[in-house]
Amino acid sequence: MPDALELLKIRRSVKPIEMTGPAPSAAEIETMLTIASRVPDHGKLAPWRFIVFEGAARANAGAIIASRFEELHPEATADQLAFERNRLARAPVVIAVISRAAPHVKIPEWEQQLSAGAAAMALVVAANASGYAASWITEWYAYDRAVLDRLGLAPHERIAGFVHIGRPRKPPEERDRPALADIVTRYPAS
Repeated sequence: MPDALELLKIRRSVKPIEMTGPAPSAAEIETMLTIASRVPDHGKLAPWRFIVFEGAARANAGAIIASRFEELHPEATADQLAFERNRLARAPVVIAVISRAAPHVKIPEWEQQLSAGAAAMALVVAANASGYAASWITEWYAYDRAVLDRLGLAPHERIAGFVHIGRPRKPPEERDRPALADIVTRYPAS
């Protein structure tokens, strides 16, 4: 297992379709979620929560996604509906990071949303550090209120991301990263 800096240098997302089992154990998932909950959280609000989709629950949620897709696209083919139904079954486990940011007298909602994003990234890193591949994605259904309602989210809750976790079928390929010269500036001293 690489040390923390080495892990962060080599971390790479793996497409869920390129993942296989076995899934993380219950103890490994608990460890990952414990790590994901140790993120900056101004005011100790825990403005996020997690939904774990594993086993048959992935198919149950997929049925909700496919049903909504069919409502939006009545002309959808059987293949398209099957694809939508399989959305959360591509990886052995999927963990939704739910942002539950809400108005607060002291803590801006933006900070709460950033904390949910930090929780998602910490979950990805924890999965990688545990020897798994991970991919943080949002797709159309993460933004569809009807899907969110059917998955049990409260009206003020939103999906920060679905973190797909499994074993890579093949080593992930590196991709181009931005040159630091293109994304870093130094504020002048005077």
